[in-house]
Amino acid sequence: MTRKAVLASGVAASLAAAGCSKDESGSDDPTDPSTGQDEAIDEAKEYATDRLASMTIEEKVGQLFMVYVNGSSADTDDPDDVAANQDRFGVDNAAQLIEAHRPGGIIYFTWAGNVDDPEQTAKLSNGLQEAAGDGVPLFVAVDQEYGVVARIGEPATQFPGAMPLGATRDAEAASRAAEIAGAELRAMGLNLNFAPDADVNVNPANPVIGVRSFSSDPALTAELTAAQVTGYQTGGVAASAKHFPGHGDTDVDSHVGLPVITHSADEWAEIDAPPFKAAIEAGVDMIMSAHLQFPALDDSLKPATLSKPILTGLLRDELGFDGVVITDSLEMEGVRTEFGDERVPVMALLAGVDMLLMPPDFVLARDAVLAAVESGELTEDRVDASVRRLLELKYRRGIVTGPMTDAGAAPDVVGTDEHLAAADDISDRAITLLQNDGVLPLAADGASVLVTGWGENTTAVIADELNRLGAQAEVLLTGDEPGGDAIASAVSAAGGKDLVVVSTFSVAAGSPQIDLVDALLDSGVPVVAAAVGTPYDIAHLTGVNAYLATYSYTDGALRSLAEAVRGEITPQGRLPVDVPAGDGSGNVLFEFGSGSGW
Repeated sequence: MTRKAVLASGVAASLAAAGCSKDESGSDDPTDPSTGQDEAIDEAKEYATDRLASMTIEEKVGQLFMVYVNGSSADTDDPDDVAANQDRFGVDNAAQLIEAHRPGGIIYFTWAGNVDDPEQTAKLSNGLQEAAGDGVPLFVAVDQEYGVVARIGEPATQFPGAMPLGATRDAEAASRAAEIAGAELRAMGLNLNFAPDADVNVNPANPVIGVRSFSSDPALTAELTAAQVTGYQTGGVAASAKHFPGHGDTDVDSHVGLPVITHSADEWAEIDAPPFKAAIEAGVDMIMSAHLQFPALDDSLKPATLSKPILTGLLRDELGFDGVVITDSLEMEGVRTEFGDERVPVMALLAGVDMLLMPPDFVLARDAVLAAVESGELTEDRVDASVRRLLELKYRRGIVTGPMTDAGAAPDVVGTDEHLAAADDISDRAITLLQNDGVLPLAADGASVLVTGWGENTTAVIADELNRLGAQAEVLLTGDEPGGDAIASAVSAAGGKDLVVVSTFSVAAGSPQIDLVDALLDSGVPVVAAAVGTPYDIAHLTGVNAYLATYSYTDGALRSLAEAVRGEITPQGRLPVDVPAGDGSGNVLFEFGSGSGW
């Protein structure tokens, strides 16, 4: 049976296979609806009150931080991991860090050696919780939006991301994808996912959001944001909507600079706010702040992460959010451009933040918060308010009552046929056809195809799938900035072919990718452009014979692309954004909702 023949049927079996006992997922768990929501809330409050009463100020302040630690196990003795951890924390490994400093959470990264395979990841998660001992169990978190932001790769199911879901217009599919993802993460011992992205991508030049956003339409973004919040939390992990108050209209990446959002307060309410309101109404556990200036919301020009008018006045008081507010990574330049690393954590807490993510120098940041409490700049009551929110959330999500997972069962939950079929179904239905002069579908068996353009893996997967489907495809990688020699080689290779498929990525005015496509068109061979990032590339490639958008370069999305080229599937996607003309006129070339079948 092929993947596409398997229909996903929920995650109950996956949760059972994850080894959740009655204490973890049955009627004794306060997160179970059968216990009653009010009872669960009361139990969480009681736990937080009792726990707070027994904690030292150092333990409380530790709870306010989430950090990353190198190593594939909690007690790693790998020399490279030990050296990295000594440099950052003065300890060898995560177990020593947790014993010494009692952080509130650990975030996983592939480059930190945390993620190899499901069983190893689950064992690491268990090791972290074992290190917490009788202390407060940890948030074990990850940035797993899917698509371009996925820290955990295969065999975990790789959903194509947010904008492909926007192209399907299917809130049920969005919820189901998040529920499956939540079940897989929980099986590996994770309990918090920094997703979904609630930004409304109204700026095609946005360098940091783009396909991470569901849409440029506030209503569609709100609908899918709420659906994914529900899905993740039903699947077993806390969700975190991001990046408040909205990161969708900027041409600056907050990792390297400080963006400025020029929306008026009314525009914010109309464009940026709806997805966050929807997330709050859906019961989102956490909201992540953005490192950007929003003068209409705070004329002091402090980054939103450090802005009391934004995080307390707007998010808490106006929108009524009483969950956990977490910063985006404090290593990002957007929050470090004006204030020192020892001031940022204190200012964030004063603004209304509850949890501080990845300070550049954890010991410096922790000591700065302790000093602020000692001086009275931060009161212990203010610290207690944040710790209480964190403790209550950990209890409500079952992290306190069931922090461990069955590591041996994780491989049976992660990447099942049912889960993979659900991801493939979304990829299939997201494919969007914006232009076609009749060259597609390529129905003839044995048709010769040149696959060229951006992405070594991208071109290889497209060609492999075309070959599997009966075409004769070869690859010539040219990259995102093809020079004259590469373009000439592509034109030569295209000679005599029935079709050329060019994968494109982030094409802007003056891009050499335009020169490649123009040269191929001049050769007389039919050219299909396939945008595997944002769909805006066609603004600069209007002469192509056909244009398809996948919104994703996951393997599943690329297989769906090849299937569309061969006519195995009919494009069903509809643009979730407006595509402006490439001449700078501001005119819309393809409107929101554009797209056709054969």
